[in-house]
Amino acid sequence: MKKQFNRMKQLANQTVGRSSLQKHSLCWERLPTVRMVSHNAHKKLVSCLQGHVGTDVEKRHKKLPLTGLSQAMLDGGSQLGDESMIAKMMEVCGEAENKLAYEQSQHEVQLERDILDPLNQLAEVDIPNILKQRKQLAKLVLDYDSARARYLQATKAILTATNNQAMAAKADSLKEEMDEAHNKVEICKVWQRGFTLSQAQADYHRRSLVSIESLLPTIRSQQDTWTEKPAFGTALEEHLKRSSREIALPIEACVMMLLETGMKEEGLFRIAAGASKLKKLKAALDCSTSQLEEFYSDPHAVAGALKSYLRELPEPLMSFQMYDEWIQASNISDPDKRLQALWVACDNLPKANKANLRYLVKFLAKLAQESEVNKMTPSNIAIVLGPNLLWAKTEGSLAEMAAATSVHVVAIIEPIIQHADWFFPDGKAIYFCTSLKA
Repeated sequence: MKKQFNRMKQLANQTVGRSSLQKHSLCWERLPTVRMVSHNAHKKLVSCLQGHVGTDVEKRHKKLPLTGLSQAMLDGGSQLGDESMIAKMMEVCGEAENKLAYEQSQHEVQLERDILDPLNQLAEVDIPNILKQRKQLAKLVLDYDSARARYLQATKAILTATNNQAMAAKADSLKEEMDEAHNKVEICKVWQRGFTLSQAQADYHRRSLVSIESLLPTIRSQQDTWTEKPAFGTALEEHLKRSSREIALPIEACVMMLLETGMKEEGLFRIAAGASKLKKLKAALDCSTSQLEEFYSDPHAVAGALKSYLRELPEPLMSFQMYDEWIQASNISDPDKRLQALWVACDNLPKANKANLRYLVKFLAKLAQESEVNKMTPSNIAIVLGPNLLWAKTEGSLAEMAAATSVHVVAIIEPIIQHADWFFPDGKAIYFCTSLKA
């Protein structure tokens, strides 16, 4: 009996005495606060999620705002068409947003698994159980103290001692379970979940950065393609090579529109177009857009764009290297010999220049056939358009160069338009029409 009493005394001093409860009183007092903090953190984290809580990665991905943005961009790109630069950028950026949305959905599912669910478990299950166990332990300590007091006063204490020992053992077991749970809360769950949250966020942002960086080369490539694509101000051969064309886009597009709506327009190439409309048309042609319908109703803007393209070429369509030959041919007094010399000069043009000049001259010859209505005779056409086709490679403004060579240019361009089929017999009158409709 004495041995049993000493054992209970030892247990009381080591595990379940009042001093042990006092030792952990501060931790006990913090538990409600820990529960409240965990609950609030859980609530705020849920509000940060953009997907539906409890859904898997695929279902969450479909409902994310980023996914909606991605789909809108991809749909917009499809509506704009393959030839539009903004369409291509929409498609690339739409794919980027979709990847980011998928990374976000994975991140949110991970947060639920590693952060939200444990926080909810802590606030709603673990801490209430610990607090409940605390009450049970306090009751056991009181029962133990009462039994111990009775034991000291009892003369026959075998049964009482046995009961005391059983209560002490039960209290000891419960105390160990409670301490283990308490340590898990204080050391593992609260601190570790905060670390896990930070780590998960860091991993998510790293993956998102990798995803964006992997798409940047494609976006830059599209931008580079766009910066190289404008036709205005670009050398003819360079534009033809990049666009895989035989006839420069501004020449072909403007001729196509003028054939439909400008052939009977009086003063074509002579009357200036509205600046804003001309600027808009040039921008549309620079972007290779196929949506030119709004410009059909303004043939003067179309004619102005064609003149601007020819004028802004780094080298004139009729070539710097051929300038002296053209001038010499125009100075020949004999009409037949002059025509022959002009034909030789024309034939000596670089292949791309000759093809585009032939295309343009065929159109101008057709335009001149309507001169009774549009007042644009071969001579008038040569006066207003010739300086944009040939100028000297000298210092000074284009206006100065055009003025210096205007007389010669008219003498060159006018007979070429008048004898278009002789200069370019292979094309015939319908050449540009079939090319445009192809």
